[in-house]
Amino acid sequence: MFLDTLAAHCRQQPHKIALHFQGGAPISYGELDAASARAAAFLLAQGIKPGDRVAAQLPKCLPFITLHLATMQIGAIFLPLNPAYPPRELRYFLEDAGARLFIADAARRTQLEALLPELPALERAHFISAEENWAGAGGPLPPPPREPQQTAMMLYTSGTTSRPKGALISHGNLTANIRALHQAWGWRADDRLLHALPIFHVHGLVVALHGALHAGASAFMLPKFEAAPALELLQSGAFSVFMGVPTMHRRLYNQANGRRIDLSHLRLMTSGSDRLPDDLFFGYQRVFNVTLLERYGMTETGMNLSNPLHGERRVGSVGKPLPGVEARIVKPETEQPLPAGEVGELQIRGAHVFRGYWRQPEQTRAAFSADGWLRTGDLGFCAADGYFTLKGRAKDLIISGGLNVYPPEVERALLAHPAVAACAVIGCPDAEWGEQVVAAVIPRAGARPSAAALIAFCRERLAAYKCPRRLEFVEALPANALGKVQKAKLRAGALCPG
Repeated sequence: MFLDTLAAHCRQQPHKIALHFQGGAPISYGELDAASARAAAFLLAQGIKPGDRVAAQLPKCLPFITLHLATMQIGAIFLPLNPAYPPRELRYFLEDAGARLFIADAARRTQLEALLPELPALERAHFISAEENWAGAGGPLPPPPREPQQTAMMLYTSGTTSRPKGALISHGNLTANIRALHQAWGWRADDRLLHALPIFHVHGLVVALHGALHAGASAFMLPKFEAAPALELLQSGAFSVFMGVPTMHRRLYNQANGRRIDLSHLRLMTSGSDRLPDDLFFGYQRVFNVTLLERYGMTETGMNLSNPLHGERRVGSVGKPLPGVEARIVKPETEQPLPAGEVGELQIRGAHVFRGYWRQPEQTRAAFSADGWLRTGDLGFCAADGYFTLKGRAKDLIISGGLNVYPPEVERALLAHPAVAACAVIGCPDAEWGEQVVAAVIPRAGARPSAAALIAFCRERLAAYKCPRRLEFVEALPANALGKVQKAKLRAGALCPG
């Protein structure tokens, strides 16, 4: 399993650099192993047992990673939490998970201590700095859990339509997914990852960090993403892998400001967590001499589909199933498979699929079809040659006058206009049409397009029923920590009055 592979790297190459946090000293695999052992000793001294939930709300730092590894190593369940959560949101996660131990940033101690008496199930809270080294008893790490079905992590869903649910990710899920990614993406021991993602999320923690550690590679950890220094590092030739989200790629592209900057020495640059706009796909080819590899995953599964490392990376497509992953498109009403080219719900099956939702048996049952496929809630189609293309979330589908409108298609048309920096399309209730297509648009700096001109632009590219009936200019779009637009908040806001 993943922890076994990591332990082997620590034994076989103890002096090789595993992690290097910007501004700090490099950390070797041997040092990572020793620090994780100290963290495990700390957890055991706190009375943590297999199955207990250990919650962590920390910045991107070495103690977060060693605590994560140690928690899984002793058979407990690691619960990473966004450092930006205010006390009110934090209370929900700690209470819902029944966390026994909470590790938080010492800088937030005053803010969070008032919350602790309201959490009777929480036995201990420990506040640490980013320099914490878990001083005290150490010794070798205990053998990792041997049962693949044992829960390793609890990752909360984004909760765009309801309260967030805790997805239970097993050791077997993690191992199956990381092995599939290593086969598909060709991870190598000599890879150097420029890690710019947050690590409380499956993308940064599992796909990126686990990927590098499983390969015995090295990761350079940026505390946060900033386009100018990140682009300088990517230009340096010191890195072979970079993983980002469309928001990051947009900022890197804008940072280039039209200059040709050859980044083709990077063997792998991926984009995920949200749809990659077409103009960025082609812009990267033109400016950076790189074809971004778009892939598709979920909190509940890790990665499912990917464009190939070698072969056609198709614009607008999230590629084919990863090794060991099955994918199909079904008619939502009957769950019968649809032929190539027809739009339906994407369903996934494989050893990487999560165990279920914490203490929510009804939600768990609803997540799976009668024959065991995970209902992703994403709409899309599969081409005859096996490439999958997503059309948006089922809950975001707009039905106007009895006709289906897929928001990404309208957004793609709007983004083709040079005055549009970003946009989001939603359906708002309409007495005549059932729903009307409404667009929220952020104009580019210095541009002053009119709503009428943008709607006319869409009409040149789309059928009339797909075009926005109303278009509002906004300064920002509600988004989660990875920059994915939260359309439920748009629908609940002023954009959809009444």
